[in-house]
Amino acid sequence: MLQVTDIRDRKEEMIAALAKRGIDAKQVLEAILEADETRRSTQAKLDETLAQSNTFSKEIGILYKKGETQKANILKEKTSQLKEASKELSEHLNTASEELQKLLYTVPNVPNALVPSGTDENDNEETFSEGEVPELHGEALPHWELAKKYDIIDFELGVKITGAGFPVYKGKGARLQRALISYFLDKNTAAGYTEYQVPHLVNEASGFGTGQLPDKEGQMYHVTEDDLYLIPTAEVPVTNMFRGDLLTENELPITCTGYTPCFRREAGSYGAHVRGLNRLHQFDKVEIVRIEHPEKSYKALDGMVAHIQELLRELKLPYRILRLCGGDLGFTAAITYDFEVFSTAQDRWLEISSVSNFETFQANRLKLRFKDSDGKNKLVHTLNGSALALPRVLAGILENYQTPQGIKIPEVLVPYCGFDIID
Repeated sequence: MLQVTDIRDRKEEMIAALAKRGIDAKQVLEAILEADETRRSTQAKLDETLAQSNTFSKEIGILYKKGETQKANILKEKTSQLKEASKELSEHLNTASEELQKLLYTVPNVPNALVPSGTDENDNEETFSEGEVPELHGEALPHWELAKKYDIIDFELGVKITGAGFPVYKGKGARLQRALISYFLDKNTAAGYTEYQVPHLVNEASGFGTGQLPDKEGQMYHVTEDDLYLIPTAEVPVTNMFRGDLLTENELPITCTGYTPCFRREAGSYGAHVRGLNRLHQFDKVEIVRIEHPEKSYKALDGMVAHIQELLRELKLPYRILRLCGGDLGFTAAITYDFEVFSTAQDRWLEISSVSNFETFQANRLKLRFKDSDGKNKLVHTLNGSALALPRVLAGILENYQTPQGIKIPEVLVPYCGFDIID
């Protein structure tokens, strides 16, 4: 959520930056400033009324002690009128504050200066690529056919149990899945991230805190009776662990990692491009989250990108990095780098990680601050990234490592799997 003080100081700059998203934000930003002016003027009137009421209350006691009952009763009547006025002003203030909050919730984060303008994924910028695309044998198959051939993932069984988008991993497929989770967690903890196991359901406040609500409400599974939401990513519970905290500068940075299943309704997702593991309603992901000093968050972002590059290098998967354009940027992000693995059998790129700096956008919603060296309370910067999302990494491994004899296991995963080929 944007800060009103920033909007007031940098309105024209923000309008220009938000235009990268294809948004004309002038009207809504002006409405926010008008709503804030109403809120502030109402607050000033309320403060003045309450102060006057307190003054009269003190004077009434003095007058009664002096025996000046008539004057005291006149002030008592005025005090009653002031209390009624303060009640009305409090109601107006609550309404004005709610209206301001609603307006603020509608505005996405302001893109960083590095973010290119653009309308969709076709305008994203490739910033790096690495790895050689393997030459597959003539009978190479896409991963959903490989899963059936080697009986390692059963998509139909998942439909029987739940529905489409809920696969069942079997035998060596389940062990490979578990191996990837352990490998990613081990690499993350070795890099200094503290591992957490967190709830898989969150309350509404957590959804608002990290920006999934109200923006992505239709994409989240909602347990209506308990008013809880199944998490779309570990980012939500992990970041919300610090909601409302006032940190010391010495506590920064805070670095976290965690594995969770993730649940996304993915409403409206159809077609061949979502076949197999390409897009699921339930999938596994290992996440990294950082709470950073504002002056150090972009250096931290570079470090996160380098960390994910190391994972992909060890897996020996061909990948590229994209800097997302304004039109493809997530609602809460100031900047995002997507990692994509090349699927040789499908002849297409598959997104397997997004690394984002939210700057103060989430922190403002979370009321997550730190006390700087001057004793002032400031908002932190929050960052997160997939390290990594398993379905498309698994798809990339199955397709790129297939041979006529079977599917080889990346060397780095063999100690975790206990086998070196699926045959």
